[in-house]
Amino acid sequence: MNDVEDKTPVPLKRVPQHVGIIMDGNGRWAQTRGLPRTAGHRAGTENLREIFRAAVDFDVEILTLYAFSTENWNRPPAEVRALMRVLKRVIDNQLDELIESGVRICHVGLLDGLAPIVRKKIQHAEESSRENNRLIVNVAFNYGGRAEIVEAVKGIIADGLSTDEVDEERFSEYLFTAGLPDPDLIIRTGGDMRLSNFLIWQAAYAELYFTPTLWPEFHRQDLREALVSYQQRDRRFGGLDSDA
Repeated sequence: MNDVEDKTPVPLKRVPQHVGIIMDGNGRWAQTRGLPRTAGHRAGTENLREIFRAAVDFDVEILTLYAFSTENWNRPPAEVRALMRVLKRVIDNQLDELIESGVRICHVGLLDGLAPIVRKKIQHAEESSRENNRLIVNVAFNYGGRAEIVEAVKGIIADGLSTDEVDEERFSEYLFTAGLPDPDLIIRTGGDMRLSNFLIWQAAYAELYFTPTLWPEFHRQDLREALVSYQQRDRRFGGLDSDA
């Protein structure tokens, strides 16, 4: 979009508070250009700046980004190493800018299995941005929805809760997203229409939006279109609408 369009007020009447994004299509974006898959991952991270700014402009309060799943360890070792380098590069190159913009970075997932330098950088990003509140960005790195549920069960057992003490609200307190509202909208780029183990507990009543646009090409206008689609949905949460 050009600068004039960017400054045009966006007529959104009902914006989701929490948006999750499955950032898919980096590798395919690179392959269609005759580039290695790692080039696609780098292009995908460069796209984050625009999406962060757009989310703030559109009054989205929380973004949860699916960056690296527990299943991604099954990819070729060279690609896994490249993804780790990309994460470190993003923190090194964008953290100061994000902090100045009021963005709070939170890690969602397991730190176990990550190299010490990667854990250190993630923890530094969280600590450095802890006081910010303009936009919460949850980075789901080494994350899997089933693994999250297993970890929650382990925590409940470790704390000695009785069955009478466990309900949905209490269970949610043991998830990686404890203290945050469930996502209202989940966007998946790249054309596939599945959640791929992303926020499977929290997404029970989320609205889903699938687009064939590959993540490096998913820009401000694409996010706006997803938000417009969301505000046209009738969210009943198992009940009936007023006209039924």
